[in-house]
Amino acid sequence: MSQLFTPIKLGPVVLPNRIIIAPMCQYSAEDGKATEWHTIHLGQLAFSGSGLLIVEATAVEPEGRISPGDLGLWNDETEQALTTTIQAVRKYSSMPLSIQLAHAGRKASMPVPWQPGPAVTPENGGWQPVAPSAIPFDKHSAQPKALTQERITSIIASFAHSAKRADKLGFEVIEIHAAHGYLLHEFLSPISNHREDQYGGSLENRMRLTLEVFAAIRKVLPADKAVGVRISASDWVENGWDLQQSLTLCHQLKALGCDYIHVSSGGLSAQQHIPLSPNYQVPFARRIKAEVGMPTIAVGLITEPEQAEAIIATGEADMVALARGILYNPHWPWHAAAALGAQVSVPKQYWRSQPHRVKGLFTED
Repeated sequence: MSQLFTPIKLGPVVLPNRIIIAPMCQYSAEDGKATEWHTIHLGQLAFSGSGLLIVEATAVEPEGRISPGDLGLWNDETEQALTTTIQAVRKYSSMPLSIQLAHAGRKASMPVPWQPGPAVTPENGGWQPVAPSAIPFDKHSAQPKALTQERITSIIASFAHSAKRADKLGFEVIEIHAAHGYLLHEFLSPISNHREDQYGGSLENRMRLTLEVFAAIRKVLPADKAVGVRISASDWVENGWDLQQSLTLCHQLKALGCDYIHVSSGGLSAQQHIPLSPNYQVPFARRIKAEVGMPTIAVGLITEPEQAEAIIATGEADMVALARGILYNPHWPWHAAAALGAQVSVPKQYWRSQPHRVKGLFTED
């Protein structure tokens, strides 16, 4: 039996298999509001047969967007727009849904990736980025403004308010984005956090905001919702955030009731040196799973069904996430099930597509 296609529990939520669709920014929102693009995009992915679909990084306040095209969930208008999309997806798919709540910090107010350039100025629809310290990400980024204690408190409240809206929308899982050089990761890393108050200096202080955001979100959600965190396990920069600090953070998150850790890496510094290769981030997930005992998602250059199966079967991680690979092939789980002798849930309108050489591949969604 394929281990990749066995169920798994994330706290109170049961996933039908261990294939996760990672959150992928689409840069196609209008003033934070989901558009028809999101309905088509998420609808397509919801027919993939994956165990969980995580909606892209969704800003908890306007200043928390990476670009002017980022999705948001901070007021009634953004909630209503996303409601329209989620209701359309739910009508035809029973796949569990998650949303990743995020704040871009010093990497905010940037152009969309297919129109590269310097930071978007306020005169052109941008805004003033904020960060733990007034240190820009790189020469193309705007100079961020160091957050005051009052603004930190308001951002924590924004995460909680967005989580309440996500609960109202019916998401079963909430993921907190503390990776890829965005605000929470910026507080974690000594490279970007030079504060001298209770949010800077020691590891305990640098972890404080991430832990406070988690606690605030967990407090406002009912017990039947799962909450996880995505982290960058390493900055890939000397004297930056690393695996040992990640292990400490994960122990603290577990104590607060965290249901899973989504293990990525990098994104904080332009000086990073990442040794890209298949499974290059899996060792991080393996260590966290072994030493913390919390369900882990491995991600990064996982492209082949047999590769994903081996990660699960050998206990290196509990789940695998696909991003670019599932954009390229939205039916990747169908092909994986066929290759591994498993079954996958798909809408009955697609049953006739089952290849003649494969029997019993599809089950009803």
